[in-house]
Order: sequence, then structure tokens, then C-alpha cells
Amino acid sequence: MTSRTDRIAVAFSRVAEAGRAAALIPYIAAGDPSPETTVPLMHALTKAGADIIELGVPFSDPMADGPVIQRAAERAVAQGVGLRRVLEMVAQFRRDDADTPVVLMGYANPIERIGQQAFAQAAQVAGVDGVLVVDYPPEEVKDFAGHLEACGIAPIFLLAPTSTQARIEAIADVARGYVYYVSLKGVTGSGSLNTDDVAARVALIKQHVSIPVGVGFGIRDAQTAQHIARQADAVVIGSKLIETMEQAVANAPADQHTELAVAAASQWLSGIRQALDQVKRDGVSA
Repeated sequence: MTSRTDRIAVAFSRVAEAGRAAALIPYIAAGDPSPETTVPLMHALTKAGADIIELGVPFSDPMADGPVIQRAAERAVAQGVGLRRVLEMVAQFRRDDADTPVVLMGYANPIERIGQQAFAQAAQVAGVDGVLVVDYPPEEVKDFAGHLEACGIAPIFLLAPTSTQARIEAIADVARGYVYYVSLKGVTGSGSLNTDDVAARVALIKQHVSIPVGVGFGIRDAQTAQHIARQADAVVIGSKLIETMEQAVANAPADQHTELAVAAASQWLSGIRQALDQVKRDGVSA
């Protein structure tokens, strides 16, 4: 069993030791398609090849997210899933999985309602490894980052195509675990990637950031995931995974949602993992 402080670093070490090019980080919205689905889904994604799980905290105004993740958040909020329920889900997951890192991704409002320090302590008890808050800018987050680090939790931050060198350096000072490069302008699930642009930006970021760099937004298929894996330390996939589950449960009775969503997500993510396993760490396909 690894400690909460170590889990993210250990996950990236395992990837390197296996000669794999990049870690696979799926994003799911907690509580979607149902609260009962989330923990079985987390376990299934781990078995399908996830190295780290990003668990979205449902919020009524997910301003950085596109329509697919917005719908997922709306479904979860309608079923009463909030931050405290998400922490309960992580704690339940931890009863059977002591090793897979779990990163919470969400917005400031639910954290502020609980209180930053109280949230950090509750997240530690639940077994959270990292927290990414979309609307906490690094220049204003030192107290919050301190609360997280005191609890052995990594503060994780977004970088964008428009991020200046000053912003990259500011994030490098406070970020732990990994940084998440948003490869497209706009919201999640939008547009198509220019992998040459991504490669150039990741190279620039790595001049200033010593921790792993993950890339997400716009990765919707195995080929794109392979291209990104040749440049980044992690591939983050959310909208397409949620869309896959959304389609699987469409028009199905509610009591079948968990089974159908888990099966569809597992099959799709397994394909992505198989594609990533064909890319070696030196960037040459096997």
C-alpha cells in the first residue's frame, strides 16, 4: 500500500518503468449516469488501464466544460450529488483500491461553502490525492495550496495555449503532482487538435515545470491519444468517455444504467490503453 502523498508520483514511476510513453487519465463526472455507478465505474476504469482517475465534482455552473460534461454535471446535481457525496465515493473506492490516484476536478464554490482547510482535511480522510480547481488562479491560491500540501494532497493547475511565461512560472511554484495543459482554446470537448502546436507548447512548459505534464481537451480517439503520448507525460480523456456512456444508457431502463455504462466505458478505455501501449517512451511506435 502506498501513502496518499506518494500515489501520483508512484503512478508516473510505474509508467516509466514499464517503458510506456504516457499515463492514461480518464475523467468522469461523479454521480453520472447515477450515484450508484461511480464507484464500480472507477474500479472498472482502473482495470481497463487507467493510471490516475480524475473525478469531476458536479457543479451547477461548469463554465469551463462543454455540453457533454455540462449534461453529466446536470444529471448528477439533479440526483443530489455534491462535494460531500463525492468524498464519500472516494472513501468507498479506497476500501478496495489503495493505490490508484484520485484527483478531484471542479470549481471553487463548493469548496468555499465547506471552507478550504476543512475541505482539505476531509479530502485527506477520504483518500484524495490531488485537487484541480478550475477557477482558483495560482496567484491567489497559496493558502489553499498550503492546506492541501499539509494534508498530503497535490494542488494541480491548468495551463492553456494562451498562458504566458509568467503564468507558467507562477504555476510551477505551487503545482504538485502534475500540471494539466488544456490543448484547445474554449471548453472541454471542443474543436480538433493540432498536435504540432501541442508538442511545441508542452516543450515550452517543460522548460519551466519539473513535474509531469498531462494534456487534455479534444482527445477523442486512439490515434490522437498516440500523437499526444509522444509529447506529454499523460493523456487526459473526458468528454468522449462520458459521451460513450451517455450513448450506451440512452433509452435503457434506469436499473441497467450502471451495467451498460461500465461496460461501454471499460471497452472504450481499453482500446485507448492498447493504443498507448504501442507508443514507447522514446516516441517510437512498437
